[in-house]
Amino acid sequence: MIAFNIDGYELAPVAPGFRVGFPLHSATGTASTATVLFELDPGHELAVHADSAEELLIVLRGSGEARIGDEVARVAAGEVALVPAMAPHGLRNDGDEVLRVLGTFSASTVVSTFEEPFGEGGPQVVVIGSPVQLAGRLQEPVAA
Repeated sequence: MIAFNIDGYELAPVAPGFRVGFPLHSATGTASTATVLFELDPGHELAVHADSAEELLIVLRGSGEARIGDEVARVAAGEVALVPAMAPHGLRNDGDEVLRVLGTFSASTVVSTFEEPFGEGGPQVVVIGSPVQLAGRLQEPVAA
């Protein structure tokens, strides 16, 4: 059995006000699912990006403003938002408590491409599920 404790899972700070971890993915033994667990402090955001797989965002605590494609909506604890594969999306904590979200992906390896590198000198492309950490900053945008 592969399991993790949502409340006890340690998150890594990757940018001011943003902590993240990837509890389940292909490198941990999953066949067709990956997860991301993250927290945003009030006033902070998860930058706009697109993922190679469909994602469910499950809001565990707090509230915020979600952007999925051209739609913007409020999300709060107990709600779930569906993000289609390759849809640009982001999340901003406009509340007054920590926003904690569990994301589940429909694939065990996911490539996330951010519009801008996140954090100071952070990556623009992140691969969830790689057996080694893969993140890189692109020198030029990739043409479609």
